[in-house]
Amino acid sequence: MAVEDKHISYRIYMVAFGIFVMAIAIAVKLTNIQWVEGDYYRKLAKERTVRNFVIPANKGNIYSADGSLLATSIPNYEIHFDALAPKPESFEKNVRALSDSLATVLGKSSGFYENELRKARANKNRYYLIARKLSYTQYFKIKGFPLFNLGAYKGGIIIEQETVREHPIGKIAERTVGYERTSKGESYDGKGIEWAFRDYLNGKDGKILKQKIAKGQWKPIRDLNEVDPQDGYDVISTIDVYIQDIAHHALLKQLEIYEADHGCVVVMETKTGHVKAISNLGRGTDGSYFETTNYAVAESHEPGSTYKLADLMALLEDKKADTSSVYDSKGGVIVYSGKKVRDSHIGGYGKISLARGFELSSNTIMVQAVYENYKNEPSKFVNHLNNFGLNKPLGLSIKGEGRPYIPQPKDKHWSNISLPWMAFGYGVSITPMQTLAFYNAVANNGEMVKPQFVSEIKEWNRTIKKYDKEVLNPRICSQSTILKLRAVLENVVKKGTGSKLYSKDFSMAGKTGTAAVNYGINGGADKHYASSFVGYFPADNPKYSCIVVVHKPNTVNNNYYGADVAGPVFKRIAQKIFTDAPSTNEIKNLDRKIPKQESDYDSYFVKSHVKQQLVPNLKGMSGMDAVALLGNLGLKVRILGVGKVKKQSVEAGQNIVKNATILLELS
Repeated sequence: MAVEDKHISYRIYMVAFGIFVMAIAIAVKLTNIQWVEGDYYRKLAKERTVRNFVIPANKGNIYSADGSLLATSIPNYEIHFDALAPKPESFEKNVRALSDSLATVLGKSSGFYENELRKARANKNRYYLIARKLSYTQYFKIKGFPLFNLGAYKGGIIIEQETVREHPIGKIAERTVGYERTSKGESYDGKGIEWAFRDYLNGKDGKILKQKIAKGQWKPIRDLNEVDPQDGYDVISTIDVYIQDIAHHALLKQLEIYEADHGCVVVMETKTGHVKAISNLGRGTDGSYFETTNYAVAESHEPGSTYKLADLMALLEDKKADTSSVYDSKGGVIVYSGKKVRDSHIGGYGKISLARGFELSSNTIMVQAVYENYKNEPSKFVNHLNNFGLNKPLGLSIKGEGRPYIPQPKDKHWSNISLPWMAFGYGVSITPMQTLAFYNAVANNGEMVKPQFVSEIKEWNRTIKKYDKEVLNPRICSQSTILKLRAVLENVVKKGTGSKLYSKDFSMAGKTGTAAVNYGINGGADKHYASSFVGYFPADNPKYSCIVVVHKPNTVNNNYYGADVAGPVFKRIAQKIFTDAPSTNEIKNLDRKIPKQESDYDSYFVKSHVKQQLVPNLKGMSGMDAVALLGNLGLKVRILGVGKVKKQSVEAGQNIVKNATILLELS
């Protein structure tokens, strides 16, 4: 018995010793955690329970020159269902009513939704997709449906929100409006106005400290480090929606007729350089056209005969020749270093003046004039091209501008045919936008201005930055040269290669161009034509300049010339702008004093509503205008959606109550 007691005592001592060792280890570990690793664990605990959250700034809108929304940020909602969250009795009580409600909004039958919801519950699906890409109005309705109105923990509704960039009036100038995107690895890139002016549009994100509480929720902690977000500014573009619509559809129609590969059109305000319309359409595999590349800005290629304006300008400036100088077209064919230069008109034009050669786009006349006068000093001719700004990019605000190319006499690629080939638009490269800026300088009495896509940065009604006209060259050539150039450009339309476009109702001036592109690639297998027309209107007092380029038109009927393919687009734009204004046969009340001029909104709303203190009728007005107007009337505004006002919570004609809130629903 004594031996057995001794064994028991031994075991007790061993257990006690083990407990003692464990106690020492725990004490050491606690001491280590508290004093040695204390800072690390305190930091880790804080990170898991207290965290800085980003408060995203609202991105600014992009507007057209007439106030229409070109790009805006709107919330998109995605709704999922946690089928295990509702209690059985709650699910059974509400599932049919929920299915009926979903059917009214999402379009499928009530039976379909009930079957899907029951299946999700049977499969223990905790993330069943109900719908995605929902508008705020749809989301708001669904959130209030039976069962879902019980919330996330009792009703099982899971709501995810993301902000997407939308173009409210469709694909208008889509490539120029552009985009900003995040690629893999969190690298950013983009195109167009969205990318070029992102620093203004994006604003600055804020931050707020939050603490984790029960059920995985986070409660804001107000502290001195909290930063409020700064919303992005609005960008006012130079695009005019009316002119843009005309240009887009005129180009689209011609591309479809000629089954062309792609094309572009740009309309620019002569004096300011403001781009009022720009359309870039490429053909898809299904034969439809859409905006894929900003050809007007990015595509640098041989221009063909539109380049002959530079020839004439250089010759007149150096007084090497005059518009009356006579040259022999020599049967329509001349040879330089074994290479033939041909006129499109078989047999040539006989002996004609330099001006007439330009009007008829004679290659032989223009090449002879340049070669004979500059063959011994080609650098003098090339220096003119450089001084005209044709050898360098315009420095546009948007990304991706193509680089022009002009051979220089000192280059290793310079050859005996470089000079004559340059004279009719080959061996050189230039973008449509650069060609337009050059012609616009002639229309603008010699002042070359940079094309601009944005006129202003605004914060509501406050101007943050204004983009004034930027002059690239105050005097591209002498006034006497300008007058002669404008005369021959007008004659191109009246009695030259553009005579098919002439109209007695409105005047135009410009130059046709037809260039063979890729003629030296794959033995000429990739050769195609680029048809162009560039000029301005009205001819006597130019308000707009315009360029049209169409690549790879169908050549079955040999109708690939600039006057046939690109010219009608130019004419349609000029015609619509200047002849489609609404008219009336009735004239009222002419014998009266003309009152002080006011805008339509000022005249109507201020006189008929503000003075009477009545709520105005806002339906059809753009959201930006409506907010500004109501703010001036002393009302607070809440907005749902984007676009124009389709519904207002306070009806028109009611008395205005200062500081009252009015809800506007936009289309």
